[in-house]
Amino acid sequence: MELQEINQNLEGTRNELLGILNALNGDQLNKHKDSGWSISQVCQHLVKTEELYVVAIRKGLKSSEDSFIENKPLEFLLDRSKKLEAPDIAKPTDEILEKEEIVEQLNNSREKLNGLLNTLEDPSVLSRRHFIHPVFKEMLLIEWVRSLYIHEQRHIKQIIEIIDAFKC
Repeated sequence: MELQEINQNLEGTRNELLGILNALNGDQLNKHKDSGWSISQVCQHLVKTEELYVVAIRKGLKSSEDSFIENKPLEFLLDRSKKLEAPDIAKPTDEILEKEEIVEQLNNSREKLNGLLNTLEDPSVLSRRHFIHPVFKEMLLIEWVRSLYIHEQRHIKQIIEIIDAFKC
């Protein structure tokens, strides 16, 4: 999958998320379902993850050796029946955030990612370099970028589940 297509998916997924958030108020964003995360916390997790990915991709780009690694089966991330534990560094806080703060953080983390990707003289380098991922181990940098929108789609499903639980 080419970077241009991945960027379109990143943008489409982010627009979907922002559309969902736009329809919610502060109470809905910060309300907890059972012992799980609030929508605000899901968004904090997405911001932290994206910022961590930018750091990882930068580190991977520092390598000068080509990597020959198979693409990872990232689509399993969309299966919400398979529970995944976020690493501590990507877990949200209990801080109550206003919608504007959440949207600003999401926009800032995406600007950092786009800033990095837009500075690449040769984007194909993402398909030739890797960095160690906490779940997938050795993973090409292009797959790091691709997994971001798949990860976000997973959490959009989670947000919809939270919204639906409050309707009951």
